Amino acid sequence: MNTTVTKARTAPGPQHAARPQPTTGPRRRRAATLPRRALTGVAAVGWSALIAVPVYWLVVTSLRSRTDFTTDSPLAPPGSPTLENYRTVLDGDFTTYLLNSAVVTVMTVAITVAVALMAAFSIVRYSNAWSRMSFRLYLLGLAIPLQAVIIPVYLLIIRMQMYDSLLAIVLPSAAFALPVTVMILVSFLRDIPRSLFEAMIVDGAGDWRMLFSLAAPMARPALMTVAVYDGLQVWNGFLFPLILTQSGDKAVLPLALTLYRGQFGIDVPATMAAVVLSTLPMLVVFVLARRQLVAGLTAGFSK
Repeated sequence: MNTTVTKARTAPGPQHAARPQPTTGPRRRRAATLPRRALTGVAAVGWSALIAVPVYWLVVTSLRSRTDFTTDSPLAPPGSPTLENYRTVLDGDFTTYLLNSAVVTVMTVAITVAVALMAAFSIVRYSNAWSRMSFRLYLLGLAIPLQAVIIPVYLLIIRMQMYDSLLAIVLPSAAFALPVTVMILVSFLRDIPRSLFEAMIVDGAGDWRMLFSLAAPMARPALMTVAVYDGLQVWNGFLFPLILTQSGDKAVLPLALTLYRGQFGIDVPATMAAVVLSTLPMLVVFVLARRQLVAGLTAGFSK
């Protein structure tokens, strides 16, 4: 009797039936991430099209004649491609403008990187009130727009008798590139173990030796990153050359592009050809330095 009652009590009924467990395995995770991947793919394709279409229009337009430019569809391939626009640009003073841009860019990047490296090293090496105050002053420079101080800079260049010279473009460009360069180098140099500096101090190394033998080699990716970034900013700079120079032999490439504007219109195909030619040097620099550039940009994510 008791055995029968016990079996009846323990016998599973409908209310004790096993409930299906929700699937939490890889299949559910893949189903959850599928819409996100699709959205990411659509965004990537849209962003690529947003970049590729203007570049395509730029190259295609540079291969059209002025007549075809006014009659053909903007995105259609040129019916009769021609290199006459490139000949027109190269037959002018394009080489002079290219040389001026190269000189201004190289000098500005050299001054900026050298000064910023020494400033960042001193800020990281000597953690005192003066170094912290100087770092705050550099960061304050990020909040000053270039357009707000162009008149004082113009008057200062006039007082220094450097107006209408390449040096008048180099010095202000380097000054405005210093804050962001110092900020990037400081954040990178702070990741260098202090034990390495202490080991060099024990060996009798001074500040200059630690700067050139330890800080500079280990900060090479960051130096390459800021050099390419500052070079792009200076290469594409327009306001300083426009305000601080006036002679044709001192013009740089962004300013020279305005020379293709006539009295009644703009030679758009020739202007696009000049834009393509002015883009090629920085494209070559980017291709040669892409590994160091990517290493500098991703250095902080691997720590």
